[in-house]
Amino acid sequence: MRILFIEDDASLQEIISKRLKREGYIVESCLDGATGYSFASCGEYDCIILDMMLPKMSGLQILIKLREEGNHSKILVLTAKDSVSDRVTGLNAGADDYLVKPFVFDELLARIRVLMRRDGDSKNSILTLDNLSLNLSRHCATRAGSDISLTQKEYALLEYLMQNQGHVLSRLQIADHVWGAEFEYDSNIVDVYIRYLRRKIDDGQQKKLIQTVRGFGYVMRDEN
Repeated sequence: MRILFIEDDASLQEIISKRLKREGYIVESCLDGATGYSFASCGEYDCIILDMMLPKMSGLQILIKLREEGNHSKILVLTAKDSVSDRVTGLNAGADDYLVKPFVFDELLARIRVLMRRDGDSKNSILTLDNLSLNLSRHCATRAGSDISLTQKEYALLEYLMQNQGHVLSRLQIADHVWGAEFEYDSNIVDVYIRYLRRKIDDGQQKKLIQTVRGFGYVMRDEN
């Protein structure tokens, strides 16, 4: 799951980002509102953690613009203000939840999980292709009934491929979704991780589900 964290307190941003990554999330972060809005409007994020008091562009401005543009990412607002009117303003502008600073990390984590479960109510939480199954709620995969052990990046890659099964994805699309700002454009990291996945998903199986489209990228499909 991809999270965008927009927070101008550099030390808080670093601490929270590191802890979220240890929990298995893919995290990108920004220190000002203008950059954060650019990331949020151009990228694909499951959840945006948005501070209200930001330089260059306020959190409320970002929230309003994203919702006006039809961005449906879950947005968790952070604020130092605890008045009812401030909370109501944020929620009316399109925030999904509100957390007052200072907060305990475990509460932030719990709120993110609740938002994702709430989102899962309207989506299929289990993706399938042939005898491969990916449980989005439990973050686990099986093929032919056998559990598949996946690293964080392998899971994120498989999830993206499964969510777009039948659609050819370029290496750049995959890299941007799975690695985000961490990706170096002269890197072969996508091909490396595709090989890792193939060993775990396709080796020993009659049907090979991860297909190469030469000159473009990869697609997940059942060709038989």
